Amino acid sequence: MLLYVWQQFKSFNPITDVECSFYFSHSHHHSTGGAEDSSGGPVAPDGGWGWVVVAATVLVLAMTLAFPSCIGIFYKDLQNDFQASNTETSWVPAIMMAVLHAGGPICSVLVECLGCRATIIIGGILSGLGMAASSFAQTMVELYITAGIITGMGFSLSFQPSITMVGHYFMRRRAFANALSSIGTALGLSTLPLLANYLLSEFGWRGSFLVLGGVLLNCCVCGAVMRPLGAKPKMEARTGQTNNRQLKTNCLSITQEREGLKGRLQATLSTVMPFLRRHMAFDLLCSNPYFCAYALGVSWMMLGFVVPLVYLVPYATAYGMEQDRAALLMAILGLINIIVRPATALVFGLPRFCGSHNFAYLFAVAVLINGLSNCICGMATSFPVLLAYVIVFGFSMSLIGSLLFTVLMDTVETSRFPSALGLISIMESIMFLLGPPLAGILVDSTSQYAYVFFACSINGSTAGLFIMLSFYWLDRQKCREVKSSFTHKDINSLKPSTKMTIDCDYSPVPLHGNTIRDMETNV
Repeated sequence: MLLYVWQQFKSFNPITDVECSFYFSHSHHHSTGGAEDSSGGPVAPDGGWGWVVVAATVLVLAMTLAFPSCIGIFYKDLQNDFQASNTETSWVPAIMMAVLHAGGPICSVLVECLGCRATIIIGGILSGLGMAASSFAQTMVELYITAGIITGMGFSLSFQPSITMVGHYFMRRRAFANALSSIGTALGLSTLPLLANYLLSEFGWRGSFLVLGGVLLNCCVCGAVMRPLGAKPKMEARTGQTNNRQLKTNCLSITQEREGLKGRLQATLSTVMPFLRRHMAFDLLCSNPYFCAYALGVSWMMLGFVVPLVYLVPYATAYGMEQDRAALLMAILGLINIIVRPATALVFGLPRFCGSHNFAYLFAVAVLINGLSNCICGMATSFPVLLAYVIVFGFSMSLIGSLLFTVLMDTVETSRFPSALGLISIMESIMFLLGPPLAGILVDSTSQYAYVFFACSINGSTAGLFIMLSFYWLDRQKCREVKSSFTHKDINSLKPSTKMTIDCDYSPVPLHGNTIRDMETNV
C-alpha cells in the first residue's frame, strides 16, 4: 500500500493538479458542453472515474469528520490513566475539531501550491502519524499536541480537497454526487464507535490509538486515486508566467530598497489583504446582513452542537449502562444519518424545490428541534429514552447537514462562496474549541451530566430562533425597500409619460393640417 502511495505521490504533476485550487479561489461555474469550457478548462465528466472519486471521498469523510465522535468511547479510560478531570479530557476532541475546521486557509494555500491529490496524501500521513504518536503520550499536553493538533490538521488537509474533487468531476449530477459523498460522515458515525469499542476491549486505549492511526493512513490511498482533470499548460505560457514573476520580483525588490521599511510594510499588507479577502470574507459581515446573521447563528449553534456526541457515551455509562449498548446508540445515530441525509438531499433537489428561498427557515426549524431534543436526553438514562433521543437528534442533525451549505450558497454570491465558507469555518472552530471544555467545567462543578444536555438545549434552540427571526426581519425590510423603490419608479414614470402624451397629442395636429392643405392645393 505504501509503495503504491509513494508511486502516485511522485507521479503527481503540480502544474496540472493545481487546477483543484479553483474551488478555493474562483466560482463554481462550469460549461456543460464540448470538451472544454469557455476558458479552455476541463469539463466535469459527470461519471466515469468520478464515481471512484466519490467512493474515495466517502471513505475520507468517514475517517475524518466522524472521527472526533468516537473519542467519547475512550473518555473514561483517558481520565483514569492520566488522573484528569472532565475539563482536561474534553480538550482532546475539542482541539481536534477546532483544528479540523480552522485549517481551511492553510489547506487552501497547500492546494494552490501542490494540488488536491498531494494535499490529501499529506493530510493522511499527518493524521495517521498523529494518532500513532498519541498512543505513546505520557501527559495530557502530549495528547493535545499529537491527537489534537497534528491529527486535526491532517483531517483538515484531507476532507476539504476531497469535497473539491467531487465538484470538479460532477456538474450536472453534482447534487446527487454530493448526496452520496455526505454518506461518509454518517458511515463513520455508525462504524467508528463500534470499532473503537472493540479495539478498546482487546488492546486498551493505547493499542486502539495505534491501530486507528494505521486505519487513517488509508486516506493516502484515497488521495492517490483522485487524479486531476485537464491537460498541462503550454510551455510558452509557463515561460511567460515565469518571466512576469521575475520581472515583478525585481521591481518589488527595487521598490523595497528605495522605500525601506515603509515599502516592505506596504508590500506585506498588499499581499495579506487580498489573501484575507480571498480566503476569509470579513467584508461580507458588513456588506451582507443575511450572511452576517447566518454566520452568527451557525457559530452560536456549533457551541453545543457536537457536545452531545462527545458526552453521550460517558453519560450513559455513568448511570449503569453497559459500554456496548452505549456504543450501539452512537451506531444507531450514524445509521439514521445514512438513511435521512441522501433522502433529504434528493428531495430538496427536485424541480419543485429549485430556486426556493425557504431553505433558511427550514434550516432554522431543524436547529430548533435539534436543540430541544437534548431535553429528552437530560430527563432519563434508560435505553428506550436515549433511543428516542438518538432518533430525533439524528433526524434533525441530518437536516442540518443537508441544508448547511445550501443556505450559505443562497446567501452569498457564487464567487464569494469559498471565502465565506472559510470565514464560517474559522468562527466554528472557535466554538468547537470552547464547547466541550465548557461542558467539562459544568460536569466537574455539578457532578451531573444532565446539565450539559440542558445547556445544549438552550444553546441550540436560541440559535434556531435567532436565525429564523433574523431572516424574517431582513425579508420584511427587503420587501419594504422593494415596495418603496417601485413606488418611486411609478411616480417618476408618470411625469414623463404625461409630457409625452401632450407632445404626441399636439404634434400631429399641424402635420395633419398641412397634409390636408397640400391635398387641397394639389386638387
